[in-house]
Amino acid sequence: MSFTDKAKNKAEQLAGAAKERIGEATDNERMRGEGATQQGDARARQAGEHVKDAGRDVKDAFKK
Repeated sequence: MSFTDKAKNKAEQLAGAAKERIGEATDNERMRGEGATQQGDARARQAGEHVKDAGRDVKDAFKK
């Protein structure tokens, strides 16, 4: 996984966390839900990138 992908996913996750906290502080259910969804999406993309990395590692292991 490239550094830029990691950074983008982390930034998206942090933005979602901030949005969720603001929603909690203002008692705004919609914002809280959007923040939670944004965090979940970022985590899913991060997990997908980890799976791709693992696949590349396995592929490289069989080339040797």
